[in-house]
Amino acid sequence: MQVAPRPVNARSTKAHRCHSLKFGAKGEAGKLSKQAMSNDTNMRRCRRPGEKGGRPSRRSPRTPPADSPSVIYGFHAVSEALKNPKRNIHRLVATANALNRLKGLVPDMEWPEPSSTREMDKLLGADTVHQGVALFCDPLPEPELSDCIGAEMIVALDQVTDPHNVGAVLRSAAAFGATFLIMTARHSPPETGVLAKTASGALEHVEIVRVRNLSNALEELRDAGFHLLGLDGEATDALGDTPLQKPAVLVLGAEGKGLREKTAATCDRLVRLPTRPPIASLNVSNAAAIALYEASRPQRG
Repeated sequence: MQVAPRPVNARSTKAHRCHSLKFGAKGEAGKLSKQAMSNDTNMRRCRRPGEKGGRPSRRSPRTPPADSPSVIYGFHAVSEALKNPKRNIHRLVATANALNRLKGLVPDMEWPEPSSTREMDKLLGADTVHQGVALFCDPLPEPELSDCIGAEMIVALDQVTDPHNVGAVLRSAAAFGATFLIMTARHSPPETGVLAKTASGALEHVEIVRVRNLSNALEELRDAGFHLLGLDGEATDALGDTPLQKPAVLVLGAEGKGLREKTAATCDRLVRLPTRPPIASLNVSNAAAIALYEASRPQRG
């Protein structure tokens, strides 16, 4: 009896061929078995990002320190930090162009570490606007609430958590003569590179005081002779309607939430910005700039 040929299964043939290549079947496949096995292994390894011998990982081997309190970047932030005798500086990393701009502040040009823009991007993160310079330093010492006594103008923020907003408020505070910024220890951003960059050097001129309870801190300042002026969009009086008593604390709340009920009750007076419809509210940093400008003007009446 003649047996019919068994139908060829393409799948099993392919599997058999792979088996022959890997395990040294007789013939040409056997001669190439070791080389093919090695190539097959290397191809599989190349598909593993970050593995030794394969394609480099897209993720930087270093964690970007742009959100670290020990790194300041950006030309104005770094240049003001270099001028500050209170700063304990460890490293200055900069491109040749940035060092040329900073040469008046760095008389000993041998200690900065030269770098390239690409290396700076790897160090700080590709999205960081570092302007070719980064300063590794210790955070500034934090003052006590009692250190505010004697100041003419202070800004207090009630749970403002965005570092960009806090940095912008610091910049306005420095521009209009406020010397302290009070925030709660919780629900406020640390002094990161993002905050310092946004403050554009003001972090070196406006001291940040962190308190456990904002209302209690405001009451202590009132007892020391400060007038507490809170910004509230629902207030009856507009800013500038009546002369501002000094020394003063300008109290602002988070965008959207505004001042918390207890914080508002602690203030001596609540005022609003004289905005007009259809936009009745402003970002907290913009509101702070307007209020600080008004407070810095010569008083009328």
